[in-house]
Amino acid sequence: MKAVMIIYNQAHSDIVLDILNKCNVRGFTKWVDVQGRGSHKGEPHLGSHAWPAKNMSTLTMVEESAIPALVSELKALNESAEDQGLRVFVWEAESMI
Repeated sequence: MKAVMIIYNQAHSDIVLDILNKCNVRGFTKWVDVQGRGSHKGEPHLGSHAWPAKNMSTLTMVEESAIPALVSELKALNESAEDQGLRVFVWEAESMI
């Protein structure tokens, strides 16, 4: 089992949900109003007057076999709108109840 954290501009919220559905990922936890700044480029997303954009974050647990398709779909989304910002992190999930 793998843990997948997706951090993205709030503008991508519906698209990320569509990708999860397309990849048959049902369970997830979503955080709204997540703040941050990209590590290489892009503007901060701080929800402030100066930097009004906001991020969201979604955490899901998926079978390892689902990772390539999910990451590929999310990579394509990021490449279609790189200025919006999207990051995906995949970790080993040792146990789950």
